[in-house]
Amino acid sequence: MIQVKLFDREHEKDLEKEMNRFLKGLDEKKLLDIKYNVAALPEDEEEDQIYCFSAMIIYKA
Repeated sequence: MIQVKLFDREHEKDLEKEMNRFLKGLDEKKLLDIKYNVAALPEDEEEDQIYCFSAMIIYKA
C-alpha cells in the first residue's frame, strides 16, 4: 500500500528536522519519492513576507 506523509513549517530548518525524524524510522527500500515546495506571501501592509515550507514523502507501508 502506498501512503504519504505531509509536512508544513514556517522555517526550513524545522521542516528539515521533522522530515529527518520521520525518515530515520523508515526503511530506505520503502521510500518512493519526496516532493518539496516553498511559498512566499506578502503580509498585509508590511514589507515582510510569510514563508511556507512544505514537503510530501511518498512511501510504501
